[in-house]
Amino acid sequence: MKKVIVLEHAAPFYEEDQILELDHAIDFATAAHAGQKRKSGEPYIIHPLSVANTLIEWGMDIDSVLAGVLHDTVEDTEATLEQIESLFGRDVAFLVDGVTKVSQARAGMQDLSNYLPQTKDNLSKLLIAVGQDVRVIIIKLADRLHNLSTLQHMPKDKQVKIARESLEVFGPMADRLGMGRVRMQIEEFAFSFLDPPEFKRVQNLIKKRLGKSTRKLGVVRAEVESELKKHDIKAEVNGRVKGVYSLYRKLKKVDGNIDDIYDLMALRIVVERKEDCYLVLGILHTMYQPMISRIKDYIAIPKPNGYQSLHTTVITPTKQIVEFQIRTYEMHDYAERGLAASFHYHDQKASKDYIKGRKSSTLPAQLQWISQLQEIAAKLGNNEEISKDQLNVDLFGNRIFVYSPKGDIYNLPEGALPLDFAYLVHSDIGNHAYSFRVNGSIHAFDKQLQNGDVVEVVTRKLSLPKQAWQDLVTTTHARNKLRMQLRQLGVIASLTGAANIIRRKSSHKKAR
Repeated sequence: MKKVIVLEHAAPFYEEDQILELDHAIDFATAAHAGQKRKSGEPYIIHPLSVANTLIEWGMDIDSVLAGVLHDTVEDTEATLEQIESLFGRDVAFLVDGVTKVSQARAGMQDLSNYLPQTKDNLSKLLIAVGQDVRVIIIKLADRLHNLSTLQHMPKDKQVKIARESLEVFGPMADRLGMGRVRMQIEEFAFSFLDPPEFKRVQNLIKKRLGKSTRKLGVVRAEVESELKKHDIKAEVNGRVKGVYSLYRKLKKVDGNIDDIYDLMALRIVVERKEDCYLVLGILHTMYQPMISRIKDYIAIPKPNGYQSLHTTVITPTKQIVEFQIRTYEMHDYAERGLAASFHYHDQKASKDYIKGRKSSTLPAQLQWISQLQEIAAKLGNNEEISKDQLNVDLFGNRIFVYSPKGDIYNLPEGALPLDFAYLVHSDIGNHAYSFRVNGSIHAFDKQLQNGDVVEVVTRKLSLPKQAWQDLVTTTHARNKLRMQLRQLGVIASLTGAANIIRRKSSHKKAR
């Protein structure tokens, strides 16, 4: 990819001085990587330019694009971080340093199935890089996407290693950031290298089924478009086909029977206002028979990664089963690009607090995990023990949203218990928890919370943590807060005990 293509792509979205800075960064990277080749035989500069182009396409701010161009210079050339800071500013240098640290942490990975780098130091670097600025991981995702697209040039063992890492680590990370399209692209590339025969089989299964269904779906689409016009609702109606890897995973759940999968093809209806989403849902249910169990309102209760949409599955008069997804243009943009959709070209300064998650209260619920990473990294820096299981739950497990009685949203891992919620709200609330009410009913300490639960913590000043509570928390955050309090109580108890002994001895002497 030549410099001129990247600059032309960027021109409509950035200020003139930013384009000049991008031009300068490309020249600097080209000189730094001079003589280096990719495994494909292409000049190395093709890779960072492709990464930058992807970041432009995703709508990232100019600092991220500059870091995309420069992301390999410190690791693979004679260029230094000090040079980059003096030429392109502290923010760009910080991002390049973060991407470099993630690469170094990855190099230390030993057991990919546990998503853990080999050493605590490497893991700490990775967590701090993510926690301080989430743009680091977005740049890394763009980097990984281009590497996957050229994976055929690597040796077979490297193909498998990179593909598995992509499927197990980078795919879930893209999903966590709400970047649905990127997650699917990563999964498609990785799956095609990990199991080529199965990839081909599922791909052919989709093609065969599409041939039968496309014409029928076209009739339904025309009917819906006509009905929406009658109601003066402006909408785009498009088809959506399930990804190969998504279908592969779903087939495993239904014993390979594709007839049990209703969302292989879906119609997506995109409208201008949230209110229109519900109007469209009502119109569809007037036209066709809805399958009640398959109506999902992800607008009122978004998915843990921030995804919003209405889903419904209907049965047409010809007995065809069709799934619909209904969302606004803004929701659609987020479903496709996730967090990247939040980085507006001309609002960079206003979004600084949003980009850099220093306090969980400044982040939307689906991004609270970023701030929690910083806490984990701090614990690692103090050489405190954190188990692999805890990290798997906290970083890569499925997430749920629960609500406080006031309507505040809290993001927890699936399987979380009430004490996990209490400690996430505040350590004092956790320490003095006496009982819990969930959705208005008494809830046991050892009963898991569910997505959408409203959780009330009943506290009492005299209620204090017990050793047994260590079996009633699942998150690293809650476990660390609980252990800290138990240690403090242990010190208080020992001091109280010593004071009582002294008091008794003193009384005994007086009695004599």
